[in-house]
Amino acid sequence: MKRLTSTKWLAWLAAPSAVTAGAALLLGLGVAAPPPAAAQSAAGVPVAGVPAAVVEDVKGKVSGLEFMDYVEAGRVIKLGTKDMVVLGYLKSCWRETITGGTVVVGAESSLVHLGTIDRVKVACDPAATLGSRQATESAATVFRGMAPGQAPGAEGPQPPVLYGLSPVFEVKEPDTLVIERTDKVGERRAIALRGKTLVRGRFYDLAKSDTALAAGGTYVASLGGRKVAFRIAPDARAGATPAIGRLVRFD
Repeated sequence: MKRLTSTKWLAWLAAPSAVTAGAALLLGLGVAAPPPAAAQSAAGVPVAGVPAAVVEDVKGKVSGLEFMDYVEAGRVIKLGTKDMVVLGYLKSCWRETITGGTVVVGAESSLVHLGTIDRVKVACDPAATLGSRQATESAATVFRGMAPGQAPGAEGPQPPVLYGLSPVFEVKEPDTLVIERTDKVGERRAIALRGKTLVRGRFYDLAKSDTALAAGGTYVASLGGRKVAFRIAPDARAGATPAIGRLVRFD
């Protein structure tokens, strides 16, 4: 496990860098900002609007930020002295715990001024084969549902790998969630999702019900006519592991 810590000031940002808003802030702080081209994809297409990280935890009075919010590159987050936010980066698998200061969200990591940051590389699947839209947006491990009746084939997109035994499912609305193992007969779960069982009305976390899937198993989850295939890593861990390593998104 890789870990990086700093106090007062840490300027670590994997390319591509934060977009215009973040760059402007850095210039105001007297810090050299990366060139504007860094805010574009390799094809020259701007990546603004693409989620860069998910908020895995937030403490204190942080304006406009809640648990499991998605944040884009260039977003500026201002934290009070005792405020804390945990960001899980979808592409780089960095998980950052930031306390105090001003945070500029990057494409793969954050810039922090006058705060402290603890950055840890966690297990997630940034190289998973997603759909063309997903690959373009670089939203690794946050994958969208397949069309009804579609199943991953040997020559088609392969199921992403989750590194937690208890996936977190993001849904649009309450429905019946069916989880069925495809590499072994007999394992099937049907869960009636209700408002009170959903975090923020759209996230269902199997860890909260002490439900774990089988390490090494391949599954298909169905919800309202949509299907998502995924695999559980052989070394996946139990419990509330980092969200970026076990997030399944229906939309």
